[in-house]
Amino acid sequence: MTTPDAAAFLRIEGVSKTFGHFQAVKDVNLTVGKGEIFSLLGGSGCGKTTLLRMLAGFEEPTSGRIFLDGRDMAGVPPWERPVHMMFQSYAIFPHMTVEANVGYGLKHEKSWTKAQRAARVAEMLDLVQLTQFAKRKPHQISGGQRQRVALARALARQPKLLLLDEPLAALDKKLREHTQFELMSIQERTGVTFIVVTHDQEEAMTLSDRVAVMDKGEVKQIGSPTEIYEFPASKFVAGFIGSVNSFDATVTGREKPHLRLKVPALGIEVTARDVPGVVEGQKVTLAVRPEKIRLSKDRPEGGNAVQGHVKDLAYFGKDSLYRIRLGDTLIQAHAVNARRGDEGSRVADWDDAVWLAFDPASAIVLVE
Repeated sequence: MTTPDAAAFLRIEGVSKTFGHFQAVKDVNLTVGKGEIFSLLGGSGCGKTTLLRMLAGFEEPTSGRIFLDGRDMAGVPPWERPVHMMFQSYAIFPHMTVEANVGYGLKHEKSWTKAQRAARVAEMLDLVQLTQFAKRKPHQISGGQRQRVALARALARQPKLLLLDEPLAALDKKLREHTQFELMSIQERTGVTFIVVTHDQEEAMTLSDRVAVMDKGEVKQIGSPTEIYEFPASKFVAGFIGSVNSFDATVTGREKPHLRLKVPALGIEVTARDVPGVVEGQKVTLAVRPEKIRLSKDRPEGGNAVQGHVKDLAYFGKDSLYRIRLGDTLIQAHAVNARRGDEGSRVADWDDAVWLAFDPASAIVLVE
């Protein structure tokens, strides 16, 4: 993992894109450091793929500018940009062998000799661990291997920037998890800057040095996976990244480093981490992640504790998800199943009375 350079390798300044009366991207500003893995994360129609296509040169911004390694990309056609795009479908040629697919783009490198092209193909096959499959056709290898063929082909021409559009969407869950770490390893070895478009929160959190969360064409927050998850800037970001319990609340006071909040849905006054600028009487949202809530049969010591009854639960093996009814409110909580199954691994069962508790540091106060 790397930190963005002070002089940004990629700069996107006030970029917007309009199709007719529809604005797909709205005044996006962001920077990406050389050697970063940077993810554009959002749901369908949020503008992330349109932004990626503008970086590739397939679309021109309606307004704004894009600079890559100090060069203004305005008017530069795709084939002249030091950029390669890896599509979700991989777009590899079914009639060609693996090595022919990897070397396809090198045929247009006039300054390369045949021996240099062959050496580069061999280097890329070794990088993605496909040397033994060089003579096979795409239908003779697995989906994960086809994904690596597309990646090797994209890297063969030594791009400064590699754009990956939902690169792992076609893979099953286990293979996707494995391939995420392979991508990180390959990026670290090559040093190429990766921009990844994905709708998968876990994928973005695993792969990325930093993440830009997008919604309706706008960037809502940029930060490291930890910053985005633990310190969301808005109710939208908190709800989009993982699961969260949200409650309407009113600020009743401040006892640094904490705020006091009245939370009608919980029926108690809650202590939460402080947020600069909020004032007594202000309406805010309290957000608590399910895994930050501790469940117990006995009343815990300290504040931020309330009692409810188990309405639903789902057993996942390593942990369980509980839905706790508190009056008209349902609260989600995760609990690790630390004990063996034959010893009763769950904290509670249906209809059991349980106490829910959470620390002030886990109580997120959102003012948007």
